[in-house]
Amino acid sequence: MKKTYLTKSQRLEFVLPENLKSILIGLSLGDLYGKIQKRGANVILRFEQSTIHEDYLLHLYDLFKTYSTQAPKVYTRSPDKRTGKIYSRILFSTYSLPCFFEVFNLFYSEGKKTVPKNIGDLLEPLSLAYWICDDGTICKDRAVVLYTNSFSLDEVNLLISVLTSKFNLKCTVNKNREDYVIRISSKSLVELQNLLKNIMPPMMLHKIGL
Repeated sequence: MKKTYLTKSQRLEFVLPENLKSILIGLSLGDLYGKIQKRGANVILRFEQSTIHEDYLLHLYDLFKTYSTQAPKVYTRSPDKRTGKIYSRILFSTYSLPCFFEVFNLFYSEGKKTVPKNIGDLLEPLSLAYWICDDGTICKDRAVVLYTNSFSLDEVNLLISVLTSKFNLKCTVNKNREDYVIRISSKSLVELQNLLKNIMPPMMLHKIGL
């Protein structure tokens, strides 16, 4: 399908509703990548997943297809240097739009992705659901781990304080090689399930043990 180009006035017509803004908050804590076009002042978002999670990526596309240039595409990376395995990814990108600035500026104010200082005001149950979709996994002991490897220890502790105070989840910080991850205790699993089961994408409910 041929890419559609938008005029400046058409780009200004795009508005981001609150539910999609909450989802973008969660995805920004996860795998979502944003950048500012070199030739413009607008923001492009890129959604990418392993083809194992194709259903989830297509779900995200369904949410954001109005803002997107083309349907998702599958591409194959070069063989992994360590394992020799070949991995396939599926992705789509949005138009370059000013309506993404609000979320982008929250997470990229220092030139790299960081946790906003006011994340406690931003993180809603819907945000948490999509954050877990992107970066969460359930362990054999029924604890849920959020892979916050790209964030500093101070940022991880800030996120834990929000999860504890706002959602009453028992959390600890764990070392993962040189990085840090968040472990939501199995004692909080039922509370987490009750909070998210009706708003989490069905294909990702296994990440909270459902």
